[in-house]
Amino acid sequence: MIPIKRNSALLPLSHDHHQALLVSWKIRTGLRKAIEPQRIKKFCDFFYKSHLARHFKLEEEYIFPILGAGHELIAKALADHHKLSELFTQTQDDVNTLTRIEKELEEHIRFEERILFDEIQKIATEEQLNLAAAVHPGGKEDIEHIVSWENEFWL
Repeated sequence: MIPIKRNSALLPLSHDHHQALLVSWKIRTGLRKAIEPQRIKKFCDFFYKSHLARHFKLEEEYIFPILGAGHELIAKALADHHKLSELFTQTQDDVNTLTRIEKELEEHIRFEERILFDEIQKIATEEQLNLAAAVHPGGKEDIEHIVSWENEFWL
């Protein structure tokens, strides 16, 4: 597979996506190891509240407007965000819900990375990209915050 060339202004969001794929893997691994669903759900709650909700907001306010609200790819991305938010905020901690979170999250991230961000890069102005970089500069501490979880059920 050819590596995706990402504009440097979008790299912090792509790094977030990489971390989200790791979260998906952690959920999948926990389920495969028959870890108690409530332990996995606690981790999902932490990830959503401390990271994913903010990530969605940044994309929706600063990245998606580049293509415009009426664009079919943006409509799909917004629908995915809504569906994922509903799944993450459910109070159920059953295997079915966790399986759906894992699958939906991975599919959404792959869509954004392989399709949506490529389209955005094609038409984004330098000003729009600079704004994206300014609102989410990223950094090592941001990534460490996501990966640090005291109850590493996936190991």
